[in-house]
Amino acid sequence: MKPGKLKSPAGAVKSRKRLGCGVGSGCGKTSGKGHKGQKSRSGAKIRPWFEGGQMPLQRRLPKVGFNNPQKVVYQVVNLDDIASRGLSGEVTPEHLKQVGLIRSIRRPVKILGRGEVSDAMQVQAHAVSRSARGKIEAAGGSVSVMDGGSGAG
Repeated sequence: MKPGKLKSPAGAVKSRKRLGCGVGSGCGKTSGKGHKGQKSRSGAKIRPWFEGGQMPLQRRLPKVGFNNPQKVVYQVVNLDDIASRGLSGEVTPEHLKQVGLIRSIRRPVKILGRGEVSDAMQVQAHAVSRSARGKIEAAGGSVSVMDGGSGAG
């Protein structure tokens, strides 16, 4: 057996349709394209979003929304999260990153007031909520706001 003698099994290869080869071929005259119209012309290609000239859907719908380029997206940490990790003393974004409460030191951190604080701690963050500030200071700790975020909020 030689590679040149190999044949495909019967019925595996279909002969191509010979378009425009006379009436007897079954695909003569219009060559299976019907009569006239955009799809019968040579080079016809209608893109999926084309709607025949009517106003397209993406232009009929109104523009909505706005992306604020100055928006600050904080990494949020609650007081009960800090207490559950056993953090006390000085609490900075570096410490929060080490215990896995935040993902990145480069993004600003905001401390929120869910939970209670028993230990006095010195918290450094880019923003602190009023309730969190109150609870930390009531426990004998202090809060300092770092650059890059707003203060109480």
